[in-house]
Amino acid sequence: MNWFISPSSVGIVDFPTYLLGVIFTILFPGPNSLYVLTIASLKGWRAGAWASLGIFIGDAILMMGVALGAATLLNSSPSTFNFIRLLGAAYLAWMGYGFIRDGMRRWRGDQSVVTEDVGAHYLSSVHPLIASLTLSLTNPKAIFFFVSFFAQFIQPGYTHPVDTFLYLAVVLQLVSMTYLAGLIFLGQYFLGFFKKHSRYAAILWIVVGILLVGFATKLLL
Repeated sequence: MNWFISPSSVGIVDFPTYLLGVIFTILFPGPNSLYVLTIASLKGWRAGAWASLGIFIGDAILMMGVALGAATLLNSSPSTFNFIRLLGAAYLAWMGYGFIRDGMRRWRGDQSVVTEDVGAHYLSSVHPLIASLTLSLTNPKAIFFFVSFFAQFIQPGYTHPVDTFLYLAVVLQLVSMTYLAGLIFLGQYFLGFFKKHSRYAAILWIVVGILLVGFATKLLL
């Protein structure tokens, strides 16, 4: 159990720098955190918790993929990488369009969106867990990020690199879940405000939609 106490015992180099890098990376706005905050603001903390779980599972699958050599597979097969990248961009753009569309409807005072008519709302058509899981898995660049980022803190020649990788992955997941929990709390705080001020909610959905389309464009570059 010593490796839980001392990162250096599992071949980790400069753990404080790694932890600081993880914190700054997670704090940088991205589609995953943006979705959690928005869905919590729209539907409450339970929806935000489901979305966070989807991101947790998605990131865990990606990191397991890195450990099993998914990065090597994508590097050796550009067509596979490009297909996943196009799929991810299309999904982000689709979500962005839905946010913009619902934002415009809110701005016009469409009561099927402003009220709790969940059957009419775009975001209610997909369960938050499924939406966030798909959002996480359709970003192939995340795999290369995990490879390049983790590799900087793994001691060369360490005999059990899997242990090192798992330690780094667990730390990242713990920091990520702490941050997402904060976003859920923030979203719950804004929930009542947006219910009372539909115009402000409309602006939020439109801005989020534009940002998601922007993320889709960036993924293609």
